[in-house]
Amino acid sequence: MLELVAAFICLTTLLTYVNYRFIGLPPAIGVMVTALLFSLILQGLSLIGFPGLEERVEGLMNQIDFNDLLMHWMLSFLLFAGALHVNLGDLRSYRWPIGLLATIGVLIATVVIGFLAHWVFALFGWHVSLIYCLLFGALISPTDPIAVLGALRTANASKPLKTTIVGESLFNDGTAVVVFTVLLGIVQLGETPSVSETAILFAREALGGIAFGGLIGYATYRMIKSIEQYQVEVMLTLALVIGGSAMCYELHVSAPIAMVVAGLIIGNLGRNLAMNDMTRRYMDGFWELIDDMLNALLFALIGLELLLLPFNWLHLAAGSVLAVAVLMSRLLTVAPAIVLLRRWRSVPKGTVRVLTWGGLRGGVSVALALSLPVGDERDLLLSITYIVVLSSILIQGLSIGRVVRGVTAQP
Repeated sequence: MLELVAAFICLTTLLTYVNYRFIGLPPAIGVMVTALLFSLILQGLSLIGFPGLEERVEGLMNQIDFNDLLMHWMLSFLLFAGALHVNLGDLRSYRWPIGLLATIGVLIATVVIGFLAHWVFALFGWHVSLIYCLLFGALISPTDPIAVLGALRTANASKPLKTTIVGESLFNDGTAVVVFTVLLGIVQLGETPSVSETAILFAREALGGIAFGGLIGYATYRMIKSIEQYQVEVMLTLALVIGGSAMCYELHVSAPIAMVVAGLIIGNLGRNLAMNDMTRRYMDGFWELIDDMLNALLFALIGLELLLLPFNWLHLAAGSVLAVAVLMSRLLTVAPAIVLLRRWRSVPKGTVRVLTWGGLRGGVSVALALSLPVGDERDLLLSITYIVVLSSILIQGLSIGRVVRGVTAQP
C-alpha cells in the first residue's frame, strides 16, 4: 500500500509539473487534463506493442477505493480548507439564496434530471428503471465544492455571486447525499421509506453534522485561544479534521457538513479572536498547501479513472446530451430562486447566468456513482456520470472566468 501511495504522489507531481511547465491550464483542471492524456497514451501503447501495460496500471488503480478515499477523507480536508476563508457575515447576508439552492434546488434538480435521463436512456435503447434515473439525478445534482472553489479562485466575481456559489456548493452535499441514500435504500430493500424515516435520516445526517461540527469547532477554537504557539495551533486544526471525520462516521452524521461548520468557526472566530499574525500566516499557508495538494491528487484520480470505465462511443453521445440536460436543470433551479429573491433585495445583473454556468460537477458525483450496486445499471451510470463531470469541468470550469468578466463588464 505504501508503494502505491508513493507511486501515485510521484505521478501526480509529475503531471502537475508538466501542466505548469508546458500546458498552463488552471492547476486542478490542468492536472486532470494531463492525467486524461496519460490514460489515453497508456491505452495507445497497449495497442501498438506494449501489451499488459494498461492492465498493470488498471490493477494499481483498482486498489484505490475512490468512494471511500474521497467521501470519508479527502472531502473533509478540502471542505475545511475552503470554509476557512469564507466570511460568516457574508454567508448570513446571502443565506436565502444559498439555502434555497442547497436544499430545494437539489430536490428539484434530482427530479428534473431523473426524468430527462429516463427519456434519454430510452432514446438510446437502454432500459433503465426510473429509480436508477432518479439516483443519477441525485448524484449529479449537487455542485462540487472542490471544482467550484478552484474555478472561482482566479475569477473576479462580485461578492454576492462568489458567496452564493461557494456557500451553496459547501452545503448542498448533505442534501444530495441524503436524497441519494434514501433512493439507494429503495433499490437495495425494494421498499420506500416513510416520510418520518426520511426526516429522521435527514436530521441525523445534516442537522447532526451541523451540531457536531459546531461542537468540535468551538472546542478547538477555545483551545487555540488558550495558547500562542503556531505549531500546536496548526496541529489542533489537523487533529480536528482527522479525528472529527472519523468520529462523524462512527456517529453516522455528515462529515462534510461538520467540517464546513468547523471550518467556518475556526476561520471566523479563531482567526479574529484567537490567532496572532504569525499564527494566521502559518495556518493559511498550511491549509492552502493541503488544499492545493489534495486538489491535484483528486483531479489526477478523476483523469486516471478513464482506464477503469466500461466506455464506448454511444456512452459519449448520451453523456453529451445529458450534460446539456444537467445544465438546463441548473437553469430551472437557479432562475426561480433568484426571481423570488429579487422581491426583497437587489440582485446584480447576470446572476442567473453566472450561477448556472458556475454549477460545476466533480469528484463527489463520481464517488457516489461508484457506490452504486454492481450491475449493468452501475456501469452505464458511472460512464455517463464521468462524461458529464468531464464536460462540466473542462467546458464550464475553463470558461467561468470569462463569463464572470462578461457580466462584470456590463453597465
